[in-house]
Amino acid sequence: MASLSFFFLVFTSLATAIAAQERQFNISLGSSLKPITNSSWLSPSGLFAFGFYPQGSGYAVGVFLAGIPDRTVLWTANRDDLPLTRDVTLLFTRDGGLVFVANGGQITSFISVSQSASSASLSDSGNFMIFNSVHQVIWQSFDNPTDTLLSTQRLKAGNALYSSASAADHSTGIFSLQMQRDGNLVQYPINSYRAVFSYWASGTAEAGDNVTLNLDSDGHFYLRNSTGFNIREFRKEGVTKNEVFYMARLETDGIFRLYSRNLSLNDGWSVEWSSITDKCRPKGLCGLNGYCLLSDREADCRCLPGFTMVDPGNWNSGCERNFSAENCRQKDVTTKFTMQELPNTAWEDDLYSTVSSVSKDDCKQSCLKDCNCEAAFFKNGECRKQKLPLRYGRRDMDDSNSAFIKVWMSSADVVDESEERWRKPGKKDDNLIVIASCSSFVVLVLAICGIIIYRYHVGSYSRICRSDTSELYGEVVPKSFSYAELEQVTDGFREEIGRGSFGTVYKGLISKNQKIVAVKRLGGVLTEGQQEFQNEIRTIGKTHHRSLVRLLGYCMEGPHRLLVYEYMSNGSLADVLFSSENRPRFHERIEIARKIARGILYLHEECETQIIHCDIKPQNILMDEYMCPKIADFGLAKLLKPDQTNTLTDVRGTRGYVAPEWHRNQPLTAKADVYSFGIVLLEIICCRRHVDNSLPEEEAVLEEWVYKCFESGDSRRLVVEEEEQVDIRELNRIVQVGIWCTLYDPSLRPSIKKVLLMLEGTIDIPIPPRPTSFFST
Repeated sequence: MASLSFFFLVFTSLATAIAAQERQFNISLGSSLKPITNSSWLSPSGLFAFGFYPQGSGYAVGVFLAGIPDRTVLWTANRDDLPLTRDVTLLFTRDGGLVFVANGGQITSFISVSQSASSASLSDSGNFMIFNSVHQVIWQSFDNPTDTLLSTQRLKAGNALYSSASAADHSTGIFSLQMQRDGNLVQYPINSYRAVFSYWASGTAEAGDNVTLNLDSDGHFYLRNSTGFNIREFRKEGVTKNEVFYMARLETDGIFRLYSRNLSLNDGWSVEWSSITDKCRPKGLCGLNGYCLLSDREADCRCLPGFTMVDPGNWNSGCERNFSAENCRQKDVTTKFTMQELPNTAWEDDLYSTVSSVSKDDCKQSCLKDCNCEAAFFKNGECRKQKLPLRYGRRDMDDSNSAFIKVWMSSADVVDESEERWRKPGKKDDNLIVIASCSSFVVLVLAICGIIIYRYHVGSYSRICRSDTSELYGEVVPKSFSYAELEQVTDGFREEIGRGSFGTVYKGLISKNQKIVAVKRLGGVLTEGQQEFQNEIRTIGKTHHRSLVRLLGYCMEGPHRLLVYEYMSNGSLADVLFSSENRPRFHERIEIARKIARGILYLHEECETQIIHCDIKPQNILMDEYMCPKIADFGLAKLLKPDQTNTLTDVRGTRGYVAPEWHRNQPLTAKADVYSFGIVLLEIICCRRHVDNSLPEEEAVLEEWVYKCFESGDSRRLVVEEEEQVDIRELNRIVQVGIWCTLYDPSLRPSIKKVLLMLEGTIDIPIPPRPTSFFST
């Protein structure tokens, strides 16, 4: 009897396995699904289902978990199409793949295939696949992800996840997770795929092509490069348990999370890892003209003053103004505008006008009187005026920016100050009481101030003794940081703000003194990269000049090589020159050039050890909050001893800015920096790149075109059209300086000191010789 039971058990198990195997490949040509009856195909275990599920007022088609009480949608086909009606049929055909057939016989393509289809299946990993006649996969859902990554699935380079619009609406939402081809995994608001708009990054931008994001069945979650090396692990591998299911999802709130669920228990989802913890960090969470603030660690969206939600209950739709902008131009005295302040708020900077050296009240009045101005941002004496809509708003107590929003109110809501003064005339006794109260208050304030001053002077010595000497030390020479400290400073290297030679730069905040910094992490640990790091430490650590970016600290821990710089809030000179928005006027650009020359002069002649930068270019000249230029990235600098005048080096730097003698293997002198500065000066004059192949051939190479215009007496063509008031004599003088700097023979180029004297008008500028590098003689 026991043997019979054993035989029956084996037979049942074998039959179940055979049935499961058949069920895995039993989606044959001609098979169909309907929303109401026979609505899905199951995976062998029955855990996953492919088919119809309710969405909105109709149905959608996708992959979902069928083996748990609450249906969890994992993948949606054609997610941005309208919901399907109940009278459609999903039909599997040879040539069309999967098609929809309506009652009227109308056929609509659903999943198209490049080859003739033969069969389909849904695997126990949740992958829906279509096969050809030799059982090769010709289409699979794993290659076309939506918002979720499943176990054994890879997010390949060039692919992305996109959040859903809401928990009930699986159409494309407003956030994306991009597996970039440079190896960096980055989160962006949708359609804003620039580093400045990212709100989280893996910090692996130097990893190269073909990096993939991987999720194993044991919950191991990591990035792997093409050589099979794991370059970053978000969650270490665990113990494989068949009853534990893992998935990673880009949620509707913009946060990327790894979940686990024990299928044998009636439990919900557990968060194993998340990209960020600050729920206001995702940019655009509150839509246009909305801003986010944290309330008990939860994101709370608010509209700007004078605005209401476009779609109540859906913050993605943003906010709209509750009055017409045309009111601004009406002369009706019964209406007035006011500026309402939102302190400590950060927004995307998309200004159309800047007013410098003003007070907060001046900023408000400037916007109030300007009908084009709908909002103004004030910080450190600068007023930046913008139009609507405002994007990526959040309350940030660490940000001193104040936003002023123009709102309309009727005269009934406005209290006239002159009337208010006379509305309550008061009595003599009342006036005496007020005077007495004020006098008492003044005496009390003076007494308190005296106590504070006394305690300050008495306790100053002990405070100095108790202060952290490392902080003072960091003000004099670069401070040594641990890798863990810098990881905390950058919030896990979350916000990438740029890239320099051999490194990626991240924005950080030193919480102790609330100082914003830029942390440059060198990519790789090759000898060349280490030498790069040592050069920067030796070079920048010895330099202190207002036109040089200051090095605040560094990290040399194990394989990690990082540099901590002062933060430059206005990007690079390239951003300023090559963007038509907010471009400085001609005289402002020439002042920028003078400041750059002063910085180079300091490196060449005023440092204890002469420094040749070797990579002067607009991308390596950063702009501070006052739009003053500072030279950055000394990674390619060469240090010369006092008795040296030149050094031999491999050709390095950036094409187009590298001096010609580098290509001729001639000794490198400081004149190489003069050449690079000359190219930058010409770009500053013309507001265009040194090579632009979109222009006519005679204008494509900047230095050639500049000399032709100068020689023909038509230098006016070099400046942008809106600058009609440029002094032609000043223009010709600056153009001559640029030509002198870019001469082919380094011995003919002036020193940077003489260049600066020319730019300042201290010495006369002779007519430069005809260049021999691109003109026949």
